[in-house]
Amino acid sequence: MGGKIEAYFDCPSPYSFFAFQHLLKNRELLASHGIEVERDTAKFDRERAAKYFHVKDMSPPPFFPPLTILPQRVATYIKANYPRSRFENTFLLYWTYMFYRHIDLSKPENMIALLREEKYSDAEIETIMKSAQSPEGKQALTDRTKEALDRGAFGAPWFWVRNAEGKEEPFFGSDRFHYMWQFLGVPFQDVKILEKGKERAKL
Repeated sequence: MGGKIEAYFDCPSPYSFFAFQHLLKNRELLASHGIEVERDTAKFDRERAAKYFHVKDMSPPPFFPPLTILPQRVATYIKANYPRSRFENTFLLYWTYMFYRHIDLSKPENMIALLREEKYSDAEIETIMKSAQSPEGKQALTDRTKEALDRGAFGAPWFWVRNAEGKEEPFFGSDRFHYMWQFLGVPFQDVKILEKGKERAKL
């Protein structure tokens, strides 16, 4: 049996964004070690993390913390009904809208604009938005949220990881990947200090 990472993200969390990007970047390497990745949906720390993960720093929107029930229901529906790449591209755009453009995705008209930008047809958008407000759409997100809470989640990103021996443990935060790799038995290079004169390597 290979290992598995189940990831729980929330779109108002910049650290979910950093972790989501990091897992996408390393998905093929993890797969080569038999690890499957299953994704669900403080100023100085944010700036440092953005630099470390090689992404442009973001700023909290004036409506922070945003209400994310609608965008999370939409993401849950898209994840269940579209190819993985479509879900990933759409979910990444959530952070662009909220943390770079400061557009509130709790407003249906803004959610629709995002879906149009991702080239969903008008018919698809109508189906997605109706599904997000349907009893089934609401229950789907409730079930995933309950699953995370039952596993002890208290924030995002939250990871539930199973190694090749079948042992399972939780991990929290975008700065716990080295612990995850150790638990999974994945070889990695740890952070180390370079000798003076050999400091060309950059994060």
